[in-house]
Amino acid sequence: MKPRYNCLTCPGYCCSHSRIAVSDYDIARLAKHFKLSVEEAKRRFTYRYQTKEVDEQILRHQRDHVYKSICRFFDTDERRCTVYEARPNVCRRYPYGNQCGYYDFLKFERAHQDDEDFIPSA
Repeated sequence: MKPRYNCLTCPGYCCSHSRIAVSDYDIARLAKHFKLSVEEAKRRFTYRYQTKEVDEQILRHQRDHVYKSICRFFDTDERRCTVYEARPNVCRRYPYGNQCGYYDFLKFERAHQDDEDFIPSA
């Protein structure tokens, strides 16, 4: 089924999720991409998020001018992933269907504002 969204018109909403959980396989893929050991990639690119219910490796973030923070691998000027070929599985699967809710919202707001570059601010 063909996706009904265009990531090229999005300011990186999915990359702004506060918890982008990655697997050991994802970390190994990033390590290979950057020619690092898995342990070095884990140290540089992730942190451990633990609660009573959750134990995850999460991608680190950086400051962003659209969102408060965004994935450390996101180019905040070009609004694009810098590790697209090595991106984690969770990123490869997003938005888990053929329709992205944020894209629909963005499309509506841009039409309503009559501004094809409009980005709603928080």
